[in-house]
Amino acid sequence: MQHHDDAPLRSDAQRNRERILDVALTELTLRPDAPLSAIARKAGVGQGTFYRNFPNRETLVLELYRHEMRQVADSAAPLLQALPPQQALRTWMDRLAEFAMAKAGLADAIRLATSAPGGPAKPAPTPVTEAAELLLRANEEAGTIRPGVTSDDFLLAIAGLWQITPSDDWRPRAARLLDLVMDGLRAGAARL
Repeated sequence: MQHHDDAPLRSDAQRNRERILDVALTELTLRPDAPLSAIARKAGVGQGTFYRNFPNRETLVLELYRHEMRQVADSAAPLLQALPPQQALRTWMDRLAEFAMAKAGLADAIRLATSAPGGPAKPAPTPVTEAAELLLRANEEAGTIRPGVTSDDFLLAIAGLWQITPSDDWRPRAARLLDLVMDGLRAGAARL
């Protein structure tokens, strides 16, 4: 039986699925062609459980991408509740950088999964776009960024994240880039 997004999972099945995704992120980032059997073994699940959740490599890789993207996107609203809008946006940008570095490590796995003829298409970054829009509108209303910045503008401005090589020293470089983007967003803000 294959998992369907609209069918709720039992708590133990959800834990198994989360463990598989956690292990897969690590293993596929290190080695895009990591054997699925090794991922299942390291996740502590049997082959049946693994394939019930992820019938093939493509399904696993694309679900991993969606899962990581959703976690970044879902963090926007709680950040706005806990922090002032400008700080929420900058904190969220750091989380997006973490996602970008994980995605960079997964790039080969995603390319392998989506390049097969008749294979699945790479999912669009809609949840991240929506989260960016939420944060940008909150900052615009607070007068902390220039008016009229769209989520498309923002994503183009931070596109340099995907050019950074995920190595041990990527964080300072990403922080400098994101600080430059924040400076640009603040230029022309109603409240400086």
